[in-house]
Amino acid sequence: MGTKIYRLFEYAYIVMAIFAAYVAYENWNDNRNRAYLFAFFVVVAIFMFFFKRRFRKKMEERNQNR
Repeated sequence: MGTKIYRLFEYAYIVMAIFAAYVAYENWNDNRNRAYLFAFFVVVAIFMFFFKRRFRKKMEERNQNR
């Protein structure tokens, strides 16, 4: 059950990245500073997706070795 929750949060970061990319795209011509802020959120969300994924896989591997 625990790994399912971790997996859910992993993909929540991808959803947040997609939403932030959409907002950045919509604000690109009107408010460039806001677009840059949301572009930064895209990068952070993608980084968090891979970080959480690596952490979950390490936990699964550790639990299998017990």
